[in-house]
Amino acid sequence: MVEREGYEADDILGTLAKASVQQGAECIIATGDRDSLQLVGEGVTVFLAATKMGKPETTIYDTAAIREKYGLIPEQLIDLKALMGDASDHIPGVPGVGEKTALSLMQSYGSLDNIYTNLDSLEIRDSLRKKLDAGKESAYLSKRLGTICCDVPIERDINGYMLEPMKKQELASLFVKLEFFSWITKLGLDTPDAIPAKQSVTGQTVKAEGGEALQDLLEWVDKNKRLDMTAQIKDGKLINVVVAFDGRVAVIPAETDGFERLKARICDSNIIKRVADTKPLCAALLAEGLMPRGTQFDTMLAGYLLNPLASDYSLTRLAQEYEVTVPTVEGEDWGAAFLPAVADRLECELAAHGQEELLRDVEIPLAYVLADMENIGFDVDAEGMAAFGKTLDKRIADIQCAITEAVGYEFNLNSPKQLAKALFEDLGLPPKKKTKSGYSTNAEVLESLRDAHPAVAMLLDYRQLAKLKSTYCDGLLKVIGCDGRIHTSFNQTETRTGRISSAEPNLQNIPVRQDLGRELRRFFHAPKGWVLCDADYSQIELRVLAHMANDKNMIDAFNSGTDIHSVTASQVFGVPEDMVTPLMRSQAKAVNFGIVYGIGPHSLSKDIGVSYKEAKRYIDQYLAHYAGVAEFMESMVETAKEKGYAETLFARRRPLPELRASNAVMRSFGERVAMNMPIQGTAADIIKIAMVRVHKRLAAEGMRARLILQVHDELIVEAPAGEAVKAAALLKEEMEGAANLSIKLEADVQIGETWYDAKG
Repeated sequence: MVEREGYEADDILGTLAKASVQQGAECIIATGDRDSLQLVGEGVTVFLAATKMGKPETTIYDTAAIREKYGLIPEQLIDLKALMGDASDHIPGVPGVGEKTALSLMQSYGSLDNIYTNLDSLEIRDSLRKKLDAGKESAYLSKRLGTICCDVPIERDINGYMLEPMKKQELASLFVKLEFFSWITKLGLDTPDAIPAKQSVTGQTVKAEGGEALQDLLEWVDKNKRLDMTAQIKDGKLINVVVAFDGRVAVIPAETDGFERLKARICDSNIIKRVADTKPLCAALLAEGLMPRGTQFDTMLAGYLLNPLASDYSLTRLAQEYEVTVPTVEGEDWGAAFLPAVADRLECELAAHGQEELLRDVEIPLAYVLADMENIGFDVDAEGMAAFGKTLDKRIADIQCAITEAVGYEFNLNSPKQLAKALFEDLGLPPKKKTKSGYSTNAEVLESLRDAHPAVAMLLDYRQLAKLKSTYCDGLLKVIGCDGRIHTSFNQTETRTGRISSAEPNLQNIPVRQDLGRELRRFFHAPKGWVLCDADYSQIELRVLAHMANDKNMIDAFNSGTDIHSVTASQVFGVPEDMVTPLMRSQAKAVNFGIVYGIGPHSLSKDIGVSYKEAKRYIDQYLAHYAGVAEFMESMVETAKEKGYAETLFARRRPLPELRASNAVMRSFGERVAMNMPIQGTAADIIKIAMVRVHKRLAAEGMRARLILQVHDELIVEAPAGEAVKAAALLKEEMEGAANLSIKLEADVQIGETWYDAKG
């Protein structure tokens, strides 16, 4: 990048082009600006980019090409522009003289000076002579404006512009701050020489299968009461344990005497463990029959708490981001050498944020719980699910036939182009939205046309059933393990609010709003002689909101035991509670939960099918009744602007750079997040605390019952039939005791042989 105050980019291009020629180099100017054509000459060529018939096109201009196109030499193009002007560059030219006339004048008389020196004797129309005479001052002004300056005071030695070797450490640090993590990999910046280091400690990787190397490691661990370890895991199986100690890295293969001797330290709660990623390590050790104890620090979870906006919490990324002192260790597993230094630095950062308890008492114990849940899995009726899939196939085929009959011909329902033609051309339905490839047929468009033609409603049903069949029936059948159970993967570091997510497969996303989607839960069941205990928090986010906002009316409504949605409907619609209709309650419920998510009148009007004016009135009346909520929302935005982040009751943070954005839409998004993240994040913290409590309590009671699934505010415990009542009571007690709020937490628990039965 080259810049100089008071000069335009064209001037810098001209200066560099001139300097190149003077130094005997060939200069190519790649540009979309025709002004650069005046620079063409010996040693200077312009590659002019343009678009023709919608396709990019590049024309190469040298002196011969310009003469062929214009009948002029490059220098004459300056005078041509002085005559005809250029509105895009605010160059006036001579009023009344266009391109064709200007080109004729230049081809006949050669220059602006020649035209004006001989103006009286030129063989031109008198009307043109008058225009030229009147526009003389403008013509010469335009020439000055249109002439590219080739003497800008910048570096003219072209060798000074040669690329220098990449500054890997500086670039890696910059990319980490900008979160350009994919570029770090693309440019090879995730290697040891790119990791910033304030000092270097040389060590080596040793195989500690036995002998002196192993003895050194064990003695160091016993003396320091600390074990900094990572693991190499493949397909869930432990391959190596890697320990960083005393400036060295020891690799202990799982199938060796060294690992056998290390087991006691791993299970010793008196030896503090610091790890890079607790859950997979814990899962692999559990598979070996080991219960790791004493984990006090996890760099991945710490990195997530410090910055939930990042997408990578590996040791190398954290070392780059926090510019820690990193030892240089020879050997393949050099990344493990980062662990002690990274952990030391992140411990300080967490302390400064007041997040040590959140990591130590919530996130790390939760990683143990999730590892156990992943290993256990959820029992599935594969035959029943396959039969359900065949039923869906029949219904899908019937709908396809019905749509074909309604439209009048057969076409591919999954082709947006064919579907758009059928709906908007052949059936004549009004198109709502246009994309680059044609008219949109997305769900929003189809919903707006649901009542316009019978085929639209059938098409929406078809899409729902097809997704249910392919994504859930077929998809879930493919991932049933050899033990007949589905083992999902839980992710602790994916969401920005702190919620746990589920993947491969995502069991949190099984559709339950439609009856047919809920049917899928029938095929998730307890083993023979066991039952499922399903507990769901009742309106946890609203309870958190009432507590955090300290709103008296909302607190009283909850503590009185009345239905919060009916109370809200009574206030919003101005009717006694006993006159609240189901529709009123439903709309009030949408307002209640919409407020939590920072909903506005426009979105609410679409959600509940009322006008913008009505939706705004509902929100205004809601906030008038729950005045504490309104004040709380405003204070959350102001606090987030001041601190730069939103925060939960348990010190979880969500940075909000959006609040400083110049874009109004982005700022508005940041304000909504500032309002809802403390509520959603606190609810997420509470369910995590509940999971840890339930898991510990089941173990402490010596029960065979076990926690197997979490879905948002819902927990499922699998228990022997004889433990069902006790497990259900324990589940309710621990969930309701997870947080001490001004409003009692309530968990509804049901028991059944299938998820469908237990959920109710």
